Amino acid sequence: MKTETVGDATLETWSVDEVADAWNRDEIVLIDVRSVPEYGFEHIGGAMLMPMAFFDAGKLPGQSDKRIVFHCGSGVRSEKVARKCIEAGITKIAHLEGGFGAWKQAKKPYIGMNMATGAPVRVNS
Repeated sequence: MKTETVGDATLETWSVDEVADAWNRDEIVLIDVRSVPEYGFEHIGGAMLMPMAFFDAGKLPGQSDKRIVFHCGSGVRSEKVARKCIEAGITKIAHLEGGFGAWKQAKKPYIGMNMATGAPVRVNS
């Protein structure tokens, strides 16, 4: 994990393996900040959706039980959202380095779409 101090806050950048391990241990809330169509086409199973275009840090749950980790397609949008959280007063927040693209490249499981039927299908599970 990489960390960056931003004022009184800490921005964490987690690797794919760190996110996958914490996700499998049910220690994090994973929030996808991509668009609705991106999420609908493919997403990490169980990840919540809060598109960057509609993001409101004030609507996030607290982190007393689980750390919040954001992800997007490449890591750019999720870092921007994490920085918005810091501006809103959240002092420790994380995002996935390389985003969903890195997740897929690492062959981690996700939900895709059967293009013939439009039905969801598990990939790399």
